[in-house]
Order: sequence, then structure tokens, then C-alpha cells
Amino acid sequence: MENKVEERPYRHIFEHISDGVLIHHVQTGLVVEANPAAAAMHGYSRRELIGRPFTTLLHPDSRHLLHDYNQVTQKGGTFAATAVHRCRDGSLFQAELRGTAFIYENQPCFLSVIRDIGRDIGRDIGRDVSQRIQSRQQLEQEVAARRREQATLLAISHTLASALKLKPGLILDQMGMILDYTQAALFALEELTLVALAVRGPQPVVDAMPFHIQLEGPDTLAMLLNGHQPQRIANVWSDDPDALFMRTCLSGPATILFDGIQAWMWVPLAVEERIIGAVVLGHVEPDHFTTHQANLALIVANQAAITLVNAQLYQQAQTVAMLEERQRLAQNLHDAVNQSLFSASLIAEVLPRLWERDPQEGRQSLEDLRRLTRGATAEMRGLLAELRPLVLTDSDLGDLLRQLGDAFIGRTNIPVQLTVQGEDTLPAEVQVTFYRVCQEVLNNIAKYAWADQVTIDLRYEAGVTQLHIVDNGRGFDPTAIPVGRYGLSMMQERAKAIGADLVINSQPGEGAEIIFRWQRPLSEVMA
Repeated sequence: MENKVEERPYRHIFEHISDGVLIHHVQTGLVVEANPAAAAMHGYSRRELIGRPFTTLLHPDSRHLLHDYNQVTQKGGTFAATAVHRCRDGSLFQAELRGTAFIYENQPCFLSVIRDIGRDIGRDIGRDVSQRIQSRQQLEQEVAARRREQATLLAISHTLASALKLKPGLILDQMGMILDYTQAALFALEELTLVALAVRGPQPVVDAMPFHIQLEGPDTLAMLLNGHQPQRIANVWSDDPDALFMRTCLSGPATILFDGIQAWMWVPLAVEERIIGAVVLGHVEPDHFTTHQANLALIVANQAAITLVNAQLYQQAQTVAMLEERQRLAQNLHDAVNQSLFSASLIAEVLPRLWERDPQEGRQSLEDLRRLTRGATAEMRGLLAELRPLVLTDSDLGDLLRQLGDAFIGRTNIPVQLTVQGEDTLPAEVQVTFYRVCQEVLNNIAKYAWADQVTIDLRYEAGVTQLHIVDNGRGFDPTAIPVGRYGLSMMQERAKAIGADLVINSQPGEGAEIIFRWQRPLSEVMA
């Protein structure tokens, strides 16, 4: 019977030929027969080789050849190529691989003939392949590390941007998320005095609070703040001029910051070229802080400076403002625009290096940058509308809702689909209420929903205006709202004030649906 290697004299040829011969199934890819030469060159016994996937005998960089192998042989041709084979012990060798399709025991199979070109060549190829794999893995690790850093920086930005009240210790805690330090201190600059706002480190350092550093004059301040750039000192106890200068500046209780410390880094806090303070970091190991770590520290310090300024502005707003709306504006400015712009600056910072490594990921970052800037612009327009109430009443409601959607996308990266059907001119208080309700719903989705899709539908029909908002988030029980969350009750109050209906449909795990419906009085419809 033809095409069966079990029959003589073909079996004798099959077993004694010096080239490796393998029969593997077309569909399963498993080896169903192998001659002694094929088993020996791969380091297996014949019994161990039968039943193994043919792909395991090839190096991953050569497995793409199997696609061409299949295409050629299925059309009746003979496949021929050079491939890198992998042995049982992990060693590699280069071989000529020839193959054809045939029927073996009534099953479609491939007959592959393997001719070893040379083990030395294979080892060279193996070393080259291993080096390329190692380089690729190293690059992937570096990219992963940068991604983790970027994610951590974004998380720090969000945390600091959410802290409206001054929390100096929070700034040092967030700095510790991305930098390893033994002790740290945050200073605010008041004329020529650096006042310690918070410290982190051993208990003696904590117990030394509060303390301050009195500077001798503007020249000393200028040298200390180092042109708005971080200053690294490998060993603060050395005779290096920078180390001597630093020990001269810090006197009195502040000298405790040097106890047990060798590596030193001073990072200025600046807003629009104006120095408002500094962060000092120390480590027990000499030369601990790298240039890259200094750049990371400066990024966090810049965000911390904005946080300090915004906290001061917020305190002033609380003192001066008489209306709750003013406080909400400050929070929106702090939470939305600032974070979007900071996130955009981070992306712009890493984009050139990212583009060199992976253009496709670079293009995605460009899209993220466009989304963030578009969202920040929408947020700013919304804030201007808040400051100029006539904008909310004179503008088209659909345009106002689209602006809210754009700002929401930029802030959360959650897509929003907006549709508007029909048209009408609403009374001023009704239009403002629709705007406020949509604004509150989107804020709640951003904070609590964990959604990845939002739809907004505004519809005008025969004197009825309806706003329909749906998200696919985690949902909630409308009858069990946690204490301290007033968003839904505020929407109910707004609806009642204009004689509108508010319907909330949701349950855990099923997303949420908000229907806000207002009907024009019959007297106005008939007029």
C-alpha cells in the first residue's frame, strides 16, 4: 500500500536515512511518525517525539514559515526554506526544511525532511536570536516602567488636584509614591524665610516641627533655588561646594534634616516663574538620586505648587464668596481644567521618546493629547458660562449639552454620544435647570459609575422637552443613597422648582437611566 512507511522496503529507508524525516498531521499539527535521525537531531527518543506539536521543534522566529508551508503544499507544491530548529535542551540549529502533503493512514499529513546545516551555525544564530530577544525584552521592560511611571504621575495629579484644602503632608506622601526617600520636608517661601509645612521621616525629624530657615538675602535665595531646577548632591557631608553651601543655609532646628542622610535633593516649587517654596529629599545611601528621578520630582513639585496656589485661592474664595456656586466653580477649575492640562503636559513630555520607540503608541498618545486639550477648552467655556449667566440662557441648549459632553470626555476619557431632535426656545429658568441636571448627572457618572459609554438624548416634541441620559456603569439602588451624597436630591429639588418630572431607573450592575421631562403649560401651547 503506497504512502505508508510501515511497509518494506520503505521502512528500512525511513529508519536509516541520515536526514530527519517527520510526518505530522495537517489539522492537529502533531507528529505521528519520526525516523531515528529526526529524533536524535532534536534530542528526543522516537517515542517522546511522536505526539508532540511540530511547532515546538521550531524557534518562535521561524514559526511564521508554517503559513507558507501550508499554502504551498496544499496546492500540490513542495515547500523549501531554511529554519531555526530548537532541541529538547534549548539549543538551536539551522536546517533546510523541505515538505509536501500526502495521505498517511487515510489522514491528511505533511512529510517533512530536515537536513542539519550545522550546529555551530545554529549556535551563532541562537546567540543572535537570544540577544535580539533579550534586547526586545529589555525594551519592553523599559516601556512598561515608563507606563507605570506615567500612570503613577497621573494618579498623583488626580489626588493632588482633588485636595482643595491645603494638605502639605499629602504632597510628601504623593512624592513618596514615585521616589524612594528616607526623609523629606515641604517648605513654603515667605519673603526670605522658608517655613516648614510638613516633614516625613524618623520620629526625631517629625518632633522637630515646626521650624524655619532664615535666608541671608536674595542672592542666597537665588543660589538655593538653583534657577528653578532640582539640585542633587551625592553626599551632603562632602567638601563639594554645593554641599558646603547647603549646610551653611540650614541652621538651627533645620539641621536635623541632615541626620543620617548622605544623598540630598532640593526641588523648588514654582508657579509661572514665581518661587513659592521647595521640597527637600534625603536618603541614607550616597548618590541615590538620579537625573531621571530629579525630573520626576520636578514634575510632581510643579503639580504640588499648583495645588498650593489653588488651595490658597480656594481659601480666599471661601472667605469672600457668599454663594455655594462660587465654591463649585473653584472645585471645577481645580479638578477638571488643571488636571487635563497637567495630563496633557505629561503626554507632551514623553511623546518624543514614545514616538521613537513605538509610532503606533505615539499616535495614540497624540489622540489622547487632542482629547485632553479639547476637554480643557470645553471646561473653560463652561466656567466662562458660569461666570456670565446670560450665556446659559442665550445659547442653544443642545450646544450647551455638547459642551458638557466634550468636557466630560476630556476629563474621564469616557465616550459620550449626544443626539438632539426638534427645537424649541425654553424659558430661561427651565433651560438653566436642564443644563444643571445634565451637569450633575455627568459629574455623578464620573465619580461613581465606572462606565465606559454614555448617551445623551435631548428631544423636543409638542411642548414637551425631555432629557434622557444613560450610562452602562455599575448602577446603584436609588433607595439606598449613601449619606453625604446630595446630587440626586438636588436634581429632585430643581425638577420640583420648574414643575418637571425626574425619573431614575437603576439597579446594581445594570447601569443607570435618568429621564428629565418638562411640559410647557397648556396656556402657552394654545397661545
